[in-house]
Amino acid sequence: MRLYGKRAMGAIRMRVLIVGVGTRGDVAPYTGLGARLGEAGHEVAIAAHEPYGELVTDAGLKYLPLPGDPLLALTNPFSVGAFKEYSEQLIEGLAGIAEQEADLLLLGVAGALGCHVAEAMGVPSMGVHLQPIDPTGDFPPVMSLFRRSLGRWGNRRAARLAFEVPAAGPLIAGMSTKMRARLGLPPMTPRALYHRRESTRWPVFHGVSPLVLPRPADWRPGLEVTGYWWPLRPPGWQPDPVLLDFLEAGPAPVFVGFGSLAGSRAERYTELAVHALRRAGLRGVLQTGPRGRLSDDVLAVGDVPHDWLFPRMAAVAHHCGGGTTGGGVLAGVPAVAVPVMNDQPFWASRLVALGVAPAAIPFRRLTPARLAAALTTAVTDPAYRQRAQALSARIAAEDGAAPVVEAVGRFRVAGGSLPG
Repeated sequence: MRLYGKRAMGAIRMRVLIVGVGTRGDVAPYTGLGARLGEAGHEVAIAAHEPYGELVTDAGLKYLPLPGDPLLALTNPFSVGAFKEYSEQLIEGLAGIAEQEADLLLLGVAGALGCHVAEAMGVPSMGVHLQPIDPTGDFPPVMSLFRRSLGRWGNRRAARLAFEVPAAGPLIAGMSTKMRARLGLPPMTPRALYHRRESTRWPVFHGVSPLVLPRPADWRPGLEVTGYWWPLRPPGWQPDPVLLDFLEAGPAPVFVGFGSLAGSRAERYTELAVHALRRAGLRGVLQTGPRGRLSDDVLAVGDVPHDWLFPRMAAVAHHCGGGTTGGGVLAGVPAVAVPVMNDQPFWASRLVALGVAPAAIPFRRLTPARLAAALTTAVTDPAYRQRAQALSARIAAEDGAAPVVEAVGRFRVAGGSLPG
C-alpha cells in the first residue's frame, strides 16, 4: 500500500477512492462521507456514472467517470441486452480505475466488483454499504425477491447463497469472472471469494442509523452499523422563490416522490399523485417528473435537498430508497412507504416497525385511493409525528462518518491487500 504526504489530525494522509456504482441515491451519501474524509486530511475521489458526476464535483471532491447509466438497466429489468450493455460498460470503467493512484478503496454494494480492482492495484479495500447484505437470521436477503422471513436458518442460508452461487444473484452472474480476466487476475469462484472475505473479516461499515437498522447479533466481527452519511448540499444552493411562495401560501404540504425510476413514467406517476392529493384534500410538492405549478395546491419540483425540504412537509411519501428513508427520519415527519424494488421493501418494513409510517403500499398496488388514505392517516394521526420527532432527535445526535474516518486513519503500511 502506497502512502504519502504529511500526517493530518493525527492520521496518515491517504488517497481514498470511493467506488459509487449505482443511481443518484447510491452516490449522494458518499459525497458527505467523502467530505468528512477530506476534512480529516485525506485526498478523496469518487468513481460514479456520468449522470451523477455533478454530485461529486459540487461536493468539492475529485470525480472519476464511469461509463453507462444503471437506470437504463433498472427500468428494463427483463431486457438481457440492456443489462449486458451496462455490465460491459461497468467492467471497462472499473478496469480503467485500476490505472489510478490510490491507497485504499471504499466499496458500496453495487460496486462490489471493485474488490478485484483493489487486488489488481495491490491496495486494501473496505465496504461502505448502504444496504445490509451479509447473512443474518434477523431478516431475509434484502436485495432478493424474498419478502417474508424464511426462519433464522433459512434467512442466513439464502443470503449466503447470494454470495456463493452466481445463479442466486443473476444481476452479477459472470461479472466477477469477466472482471478478473479483464484485470489479468487468476480465476476465483464466488465461493472462494466469499470464504476469503469472511476468513479475513473484511471490514464493512453500513451508512444507516442503528436505530433504523439494529446491528444483527449474529453478524461476525468487522460488520458495523455506524449511522447515516448525509449528502452535501450544492455550494450556494438557494430554494426557488416559487417553492418558497408555495410553502408560505398555505398549510404544510406533503411530499410525493418515487426516486430515480419515476422518470421512466413521469406522466403516469404525476397524474396518480395529483388525484391522490385531491381525494385527500392535501397540498403537495411532487418530485415525479415535470416541474411547475400543476394546480393551486400542487407544485412539481426538481432536485431539492431533502434536509431542507422534508422538515417543511406534513408527511413524505416515497419509494424507500435508503437515502430518502434516512432523510425522512432525520426530518422528523411521518412517512408513507411506497417501495418499488430491491432493498426498498426492507426499509419500508423498518419505517412501519418504528411506528413512523402506516402500512406500506407496494408500488405495483398503488392507486390514488390507497395513496390518499395513507397520506390522510399519516397527517391526521398525531402518534406518527410524535414518534417521528422522537426518532429524529436521536438520529440527529449520531455521527455516522466518524467510525469510517477513524478506520481509514488506522491503516498503515501492510504487505498485500484486503479482499473485497
